[in-house]
Amino acid sequence: MGTSKNYWLNLFTGTTWQEFLKAGGNVTGFKENRWTTTKRIKPGDYLLCYVTGISRFIGVLEVTSEAFKDSENKIWEFDTFPSRLQVKTLVKLDPKNAVPFSTLKKRLLMYQRLENPAAWGILVRGSPKKLDPEDGKLIIKAIYDAQKNPNPISYDQKKFEMIPRYLRTKNIETPVTIPDDKEDEILVKTNETTPHTEIQWLLLKLGSDMGFDVWVARNDRSKDYKGNKFSDISGIINDLPLQFDEATTKTIELIDVLWLEGNSIIAAFEIESTTSIYSGLLRMSDLVAMQPNLNIPLYIVAPESRREKVMQEVNRPTFSKLPLPLKEICRYISFKTLKIEIENYKPIIKYIKPEILDEISESCIEEL
Repeated sequence: MGTSKNYWLNLFTGTTWQEFLKAGGNVTGFKENRWTTTKRIKPGDYLLCYVTGISRFIGVLEVTSEAFKDSENKIWEFDTFPSRLQVKTLVKLDPKNAVPFSTLKKRLLMYQRLENPAAWGILVRGSPKKLDPEDGKLIIKAIYDAQKNPNPISYDQKKFEMIPRYLRTKNIETPVTIPDDKEDEILVKTNETTPHTEIQWLLLKLGSDMGFDVWVARNDRSKDYKGNKFSDISGIINDLPLQFDEATTKTIELIDVLWLEGNSIIAAFEIESTTSIYSGLLRMSDLVAMQPNLNIPLYIVAPESRREKVMQEVNRPTFSKLPLPLKEICRYISFKTLKIEIENYKPIIKYIKPEILDEISESCIEEL
């Protein structure tokens, strides 16, 4: 009686993927606490390689040995990943040709089984993780197809190379402290256009150009950007759908930007530049607490210089105790990435789908 091959998720950052290849691409590794799971992986099984920063499948490995422990032979700079397997690299894609999760997710059984599709990030959290055989076959086929017929898609090099904070601080003895929120709560009154107003306008205009109705925070209705009034944007609505209780509606009304299709909210955006990141996250956490079954993708949009603080705040224990932990449903978009991608897609903007947000955003889940 033959044994069937199993399919497993193998997570990398762009940096750990490059280090794996540089070391010969013949040994992969996982954290010490993944040893029990690693021992279940057998020769002949497939590891499907996924780069977290750019949310793409980048390679296929075939396992060639039983699991073994090795803390002596250094492959990766920031961690030993001692739970190891010998492998054969069957496919390694260039990052620009790697397969975006967003192009596959609706066909994946693991995605279809999610109670809240907005929380798809939990599907690629932690490895090794055994995959449904049908999902494994679908992903492998997509990777091989990308090898045979490359379809280059631009990606953010910084996201590709990003090292999770837990790895960077792993060997630092100085305790990590959480800055006082008050340092960010100063709001400067000025007649000049603020970065917050610019990004708010870009998100409203993008949603409108894509054919959605758009909502701007009730207290920002009178704003304009370079003489263009927010209230004049095509598709802007004055009232939210009457499907929520009063408390939920009051919270939603203050979210910076919403995209809507009929009575459904397609995406919610909080923009953080000079005001406290924590205040925007509190609105989102209130929303999740009041409506735990609400399937709304949430995005924090902030400058690249504030990325670390966004990740730090989203991963606070306070937000991890929600019915759906905020880090699992909230994603980060940098100001720079948003501006670049809007320019890139401008000629075809009315044809693109909201799934593009998965491509330009970054998961807030830091654990690999």
